[in-house]
Amino acid sequence: MKQWLSVVALESLFMHICHQSFLQKRRCVFNVTNSNNSGYYSAGNVSGSVQLCENTDCCLAIYKIKNGTQQVDTLACDRVIMSCPEATCKPQPRIKNSFIICTCGTDLCNINISWSPEQPAETHFYTTVEITKTVLVLVVLVVILFSTVFIVIASKWRRLCKKKTKMDIQVAEEHLLSSCQDYKVQQLCSCQRKASGNQITDIELQGVLGQGQFATVYQGKHRRSMVAVKVYPAKWKHQFIKEKEVYELPLMKHEGTAQFLGTGRKPDDGSLLIVLQYAEHGSLHCFLCKHTSSWMLSMKLCQSLSEGLSYLHSDLHGNDMHKPPVAHRDLSSSNVLVRADGTCVLCDFGSSTILRSCLGHRSWQDHSTNMEYCTLNYMSPEILEGSVNLSSSSFLLQGDIYALGLILWEIWMRCSDLFPGAAVPQHFLPYQLELEANVTMERLILYVSEMDRRPSIPENWDMLPQGLVLKELLIGCWDRDTDARLTAPCVVDRLISM
Repeated sequence: MKQWLSVVALESLFMHICHQSFLQKRRCVFNVTNSNNSGYYSAGNVSGSVQLCENTDCCLAIYKIKNGTQQVDTLACDRVIMSCPEATCKPQPRIKNSFIICTCGTDLCNINISWSPEQPAETHFYTTVEITKTVLVLVVLVVILFSTVFIVIASKWRRLCKKKTKMDIQVAEEHLLSSCQDYKVQQLCSCQRKASGNQITDIELQGVLGQGQFATVYQGKHRRSMVAVKVYPAKWKHQFIKEKEVYELPLMKHEGTAQFLGTGRKPDDGSLLIVLQYAEHGSLHCFLCKHTSSWMLSMKLCQSLSEGLSYLHSDLHGNDMHKPPVAHRDLSSSNVLVRADGTCVLCDFGSSTILRSCLGHRSWQDHSTNMEYCTLNYMSPEILEGSVNLSSSSFLLQGDIYALGLILWEIWMRCSDLFPGAAVPQHFLPYQLELEANVTMERLILYVSEMDRRPSIPENWDMLPQGLVLKELLIGCWDRDTDARLTAPCVVDRLISM
């Protein structure tokens, strides 16, 4: 270790002499042993064992704990621009003590780390730069000041939301509930269903539009009209029934959800069919891969998507009918369709849960911990950790809001007006940039849950008139604290106000 430190010191001295123009940039020890983290090479110029950071002042250290010993996973400049007030690298055990990580804000600070499994996280560390008491006090004061301001602003937003009144029931049947009231699941028996949808027999299946875990979606023709046909093999009858139940709920028809036309069965193999109105642009994921959008089109996509989710989450009564709240539970850009007019509709309710109770039995509890069918990139921190509150149904709705924030980020990252004078980035799924193509459960837990990171928000947004509002809205959706997250109606209100 002493020999390595000597080499690092000599290399840093060489860089100091040869790169006088970069003296203000952070220098971090560089050693990447995990091939999945090769993207850290792009975080700055590498010379031997030292990296000169390009866009951040933070050094990162990740160690893997194996057989009680620490092994280097990644030493590099942090790729995500963030605040790192610690001058020394103070490790914290992560993912059941299988990893330790830290970030720090002084030159070469990410090599000075010492930890043993017998010691708590507050162990002894050696640092190359001792921070002065004056600087430490200033850092603490700044953190306290910003935290206080944030808490005050958040409290005011919540009070404003709670003061808004509910819309009239009759209006709610025709329009979206746009008030910011907290979700409350009625304790009334809400097991009534409307009559089963039309049985469709004269369907002509054409080309394949998409392939999911349970079903294949075909383009079809029904009475000279183009339709989308979701074909479930007989073995996935349970998922077919769950999706059919959502579509057949009373008052379920809304512009923000895919229009349900009926069900059917293939006579040759018994496959089960759900027939929907055809969406010309396919999934939102495919649309964003192929197209950039203007500010107005981006807002149309975002608002229609949020209105659809708000209606899905709403608890409606009218004409002696009741639509209970529904949690989508697998919300992603692949499970949202784009119509010819540039509006979004929700689809794929095979993993959804109807939040109704009947005779004291809450059906949502039967499926509250199923996450094997959810899309990994969109899982909320509490779902990843397995720390959901099983005594409350609201966590299912809050998980949808987290996913909604990620999809809004996807849409805005393809908006040309948010990147004036620059190339619009290609479309990436959430965390694909940070974790690259290999997004595993373990790495997602480390990044999203343990490190509390989110998709990178471009710096230039702070300079745009709408940039700070977008950033605040995204943070309000994917907040780690589930109670601090916005509701879907509140997201709609903020989008309309923009």
